[in-house]
Amino acid sequence: VSAVVRAHYMPLYSRLGPYPLALLDNAAVTRKRKVFEYWAHEASFLPVETYPLMRWRMERAERGEEMYNGLAKWGRERAAYIEDIYREVVERGPIAASALEGQKGSGGWWGWSDAKHAFEWLFWAGRITTASRRGFERLYDLPERVLPPAVLALPVPSPDDAHRELLRISARAHGVATAGDLRDYFRLSPADIKGRIEELVDAGDLLPVRVEGWDKTAYLHRDARFPRKIEARALLAPFDPVVFERARTERLFDFRYRIEIYTPAEKRQ
Repeated sequence: VSAVVRAHYMPLYSRLGPYPLALLDNAAVTRKRKVFEYWAHEASFLPVETYPLMRWRMERAERGEEMYNGLAKWGRERAAYIEDIYREVVERGPIAASALEGQKGSGGWWGWSDAKHAFEWLFWAGRITTASRRGFERLYDLPERVLPPAVLALPVPSPDDAHRELLRISARAHGVATAGDLRDYFRLSPADIKGRIEELVDAGDLLPVRVEGWDKTAYLHRDARFPRKIEARALLAPFDPVVFERARTERLFDFRYRIEIYTPAEKRQ
């Protein structure tokens, strides 16, 4: 969505003010890149250091468990074709899906071609990643040809350890948050965090707190600091992490915020 500027540029503007957009572009595409693209809350830029923390999601996706149901079903039906596309990336990457497009689809999935489906499946599974972009279009390549060697050499934690660390990151980002807020930041399932928050409380990483007007226990990261005063004002994009969980926005600011660009006109409020 790019009415003023593409959405991923806005969160930094809201926090830093005007900045050269090339800073983010370069952080995402140079050999010494600082961020990579993957599924966090939604498709996101993440610090490259978090790459090992997302390996559990990639492994689940390869089993058809951690992706959209329609794409998982398509992957099961077209497994041989996906491997054909993967070999093309191995031999020709970086490469765009458009370079291999054949028949366009219809209906859902924005009319994706078979090649686009295969690239997206491989992206979910972590077998390919974004090397660069040409406008809105991704150019894909193998992670070992894109990510810094030091990142690829980092140890891969167990899913439980990864979930604990993702919850710590979420707590630092939120300030104060319920268990549901912490879970939603990286789209973790209730099963993923079962027992994890209690473990972090027992370890002293999270502090349970009560927020007036909230009916659920909230949590602070142990390093959270209370500001002496708040004078900040910022323009937030609809997809900003501060407001993308609408229920939390309503709890914090008593403001019912909705974006309805994906809602049929007759159903908009």
